[in-house]
Amino acid sequence: MSTGADHGEPELGLSTWPIERLQTFAADADRRQLEAVRIVAQQHAYYDSEQPQELRRQWAKLSLLANRRMPGDDPGNPSREVQQDFMLRMWVIDHLGPDDKDPDWSPERLASDTLDALALTLPQARALTGSWRELHIEQIRELRRHKNLTAHLERLLNRLRPGPARDQLLLWAEARRLLP
Repeated sequence: MSTGADHGEPELGLSTWPIERLQTFAADADRRQLEAVRIVAQQHAYYDSEQPQELRRQWAKLSLLANRRMPGDDPGNPSREVQQDFMLRMWVIDHLGPDDKDPDWSPERLASDTLDALALTLPQARALTGSWRELHIEQIRELRRHKNLTAHLERLLNRLRPGPARDQLLLWAEARRLLP
């Protein structure tokens, strides 16, 4: 990583950089720098309402890229990347509109990705919620992980066509209310 003007302590002025410069910077960034890029890009997507929607989608795409490029999962929160991915994608679908030509902005693809991310089956999750206070901490964490990974379901369900994925997610949305 260069320590020149382009790469020296970029977090200080990162929010003023154009998207192209941030994209180039993210290609060689370390975990801390990628997190800074993710946050700045997400803020541009969320709050630059005077910008065209397509540019805001590009900022969101950069945030997703930085998030996905971070090495390994955070040991304290193994689903951080996936949860942030789902929440940003849902926000873009809600506020900038879905786009079935781009899998990141497709409600159907987000539904599929959500189901793929869930390690527990619905019957397993329901069985554990009844006595969650007696569970080992690892099992409670797994239930919390599932609750976090399904935080966007209420909004997503309204955008899905009828079918098996929607039916499964509807059941998960109901079960989510019981998760610790």
